[in-house]
Parts: sequence; structure tokens; C-alpha cells
Amino acid sequence: MLDSATYTPRLKTDFRDRIKAAMKEEFGYKNDMQIPRLDKIVLNIGCGAEAVRDSKKAKSAQQDLTTIAGQLALTTKAKKSIAGFRVREDMPLGAKVTLRGDRMYEFLDRLITVAMPRIRDFRGVSGKSFDGRGNYAMGLKEHIVFPEIDFDKVDETWGMDIIIATTANTDAEAKALLKHFNMPFNS
Repeated sequence: MLDSATYTPRLKTDFRDRIKAAMKEEFGYKNDMQIPRLDKIVLNIGCGAEAVRDSKKAKSAQQDLTTIAGQLALTTKAKKSIAGFRVREDMPLGAKVTLRGDRMYEFLDRLITVAMPRIRDFRGVSGKSFDGRGNYAMGLKEHIVFPEIDFDKVDETWGMDIIIATTANTDAEAKALLKHFNMPFNS
């Protein structure tokens, strides 16, 4: 592991040196504290029906998500029983992890520069997936696009939700921020 006292993620340095000034000029902020920044990134894998049939699937998803994030993922459990889906209360159904600080910037860098180019037939991500408050959500069909996952040892490919929470007040500000981070929007 790198020494955190001397190492700063590439995107964090880029944000501090280039992106803050560009955002300040683009939107005319009077104060540096008004400039939107990344708050957190939440990763989620839901196993669904596979976890109901085999309880080891949720554990496998948790291990894969821990490997991708570089931080221990939590197992998500059913809040209530649903007989039609054969789900019981507290049954493990997936995994989630919240990234902040340096790990957040490292993950975003790996997502944009390494994982997205490995997606089959990739034409960019939708520019319409903002929630109205400056947060962006996207999904991946296969978690194996991350180089940390050994393709030969994968027993099942999982879909994955990625939510990027920013401090921006509007979608336009958040989209501009993510564009400065080289997020490949298709619209």
C-alpha cells in the first residue's frame, strides 16, 4: 500500500489544480466553497433470485465488491419477508460499499480510464441520469470489466449500480463537474 502522507490520487490533484478554477470561471462562483465537489460514491450489487436459491452468491458478490472498491463491503439484507419471491427477513441479497476521500477519487479514476473502455459496445454513459439535486447514477451489466476481478475465478457475473454524489445544487453543475473529470457522456 502506498504511504498516504506522500501520495495523492491523480483526480484529486487535478480537481485542486485545474477543475476548481475552470468551474469557478464557468459558473461565476464568488467563493471557493461554492464550487461543487465529489461527496461520495456508493457501489451496490444486488444478487436477486440467485441469492434466494444459493446463500453463497451474496457472499461471493460481497467479496467481489470488496476487491473492486478496496474497502470492506457490507452485506445487504431483506427488510421484510416476501413469500412470492421466497425471501425471508434478514436474508442476504447483495452487497454495498460507500467510498469517500482518496479511495473515492481512485475508484472514479479506475472507472473512467480502465473499466469503461473495457465495456463491450461502449458508446458513453447517459447524460440524463441525474436526480435533480446534482447526483449521478449509472449501472454496469458486468462487474468483470474491473481489472481487479480475475475472470477465471468468477462463478457469476453481477450487475452493479454506481451512484456519484456531489455537492452541486443543480444537474448542470454536476454534469459540468463530471465532464471535467472526463466522464464520457453520450449526450
